[in-house]
Amino acid sequence: MLAEMPVAQVTLNELSRRAGLAKSNVLRYFESREAVLLELLDSAWQDWLAQLEKDLEAAAEPAAPLPGRSDQLAAGLASSLASRPMLCDLISAQAAVLERNVSPQVAAQYKRASIADIAALGRLTRRCVPELGENEAFRLAGAIVMMSGALWPHTQPSAALLAAYEADPALAAMRLDFATTIREAVQVMIAGTLARSAR
Repeated sequence: MLAEMPVAQVTLNELSRRAGLAKSNVLRYFESREAVLLELLDSAWQDWLAQLEKDLEAAAEPAAPLPGRSDQLAAGLASSLASRPMLCDLISAQAAVLERNVSPQVAAQYKRASIADIAALGRLTRRCVPELGENEAFRLAGAIVMMSGALWPHTQPSAALLAAYEADPALAAMRLDFATTIREAVQVMIAGTLARSAR
């Protein structure tokens, strides 16, 4: 369903229908649509981290100077995230939608998994840029995730916006490319984190 529509359009009724179950049966296993999507988000995270590890190993040059390794990390993260629109869509809906209609138990379970996922992302960033301390890498990983979630909706214009951009080329400056923008943002965040830790 998420390959066909944004998170906001996924309903529990349609999910139940496609699973071939009554809605009441789905609710025996998941307390809400949001709980289903949070579990899916964690699963998508795990898949992404496993692939990202391979991608960064292939792209990283351990002997490269620090600026080159920082750029390789930013490029690897950006291209990897851009290739996973479902993950980006789920991340963008996490705080404003997915965490709103769940019990404290489901919220706590998801947050524990999220902390572990961000810590794993931090460890991957340190492999490319070992100059980052463990705490700095964790905070950087969290910032990358939040930046991705905030940026994603702005890079997925509606049909009306696409028509407006076409009609008035001056508006095209507001049209952002996700991979390019997240890469530049990650480069700046890495440089800023390293500069701050050096002080």
